[in-house]
Amino acid sequence: MTVGAVGIQHVGVSVPDIDKARHFYIDLLGAVEVGNPLEWRDNEFIDAVLGLKGSSARQFMCRLGNSHIEVFEYHTPVPERQDPDRGVNHHGYTHFAVQVEDIQACYRRLVEAGIRVHTPPAMDGITVDADGRKHGYAATYCRDFFGNVFEIMEVHDDEQIRPVWRAGEGVIIPS
Repeated sequence: MTVGAVGIQHVGVSVPDIDKARHFYIDLLGAVEVGNPLEWRDNEFIDAVLGLKGSSARQFMCRLGNSHIEVFEYHTPVPERQDPDRGVNHHGYTHFAVQVEDIQACYRRLVEAGIRVHTPPAMDGITVDADGRKHGYAATYCRDFFGNVFEIMEVHDDEQIRPVWRAGEGVIIPS
């Protein structure tokens, strides 16, 4: 018997500069901030949930399409700095993927904003049929201002990768 999970509600990320992270998620990726940002210090309940003692942090939540991202900047306990070149082969969460309408335009905007992209997206995975309908997908990995890995993907009807959003339809709910 399963535990009854019905979907992923959000992904959390810890960053050293929440204002720069807000610029990345809201201004560059186009997420929408939801709810009121939180700030806490020495809150026993939050410490118990987090498994930390004497924590203090700032937080905001944003919605990007069909999911949410929760962003934290911890002040205490003092976090270890992340290696901005940490390989995605290491155990633990390696990346999250963002579906975009036009991967080439997204790639250009990210590069112009100073985001590191591992390699330009290869467009040979997207084909166009006789009716002008696109099929397949193109993707590449990028790193935010802090070295966290994320993937940008342009996804059309494809057997392996299903789109989560489609022009003219919006968010696609799996059946």
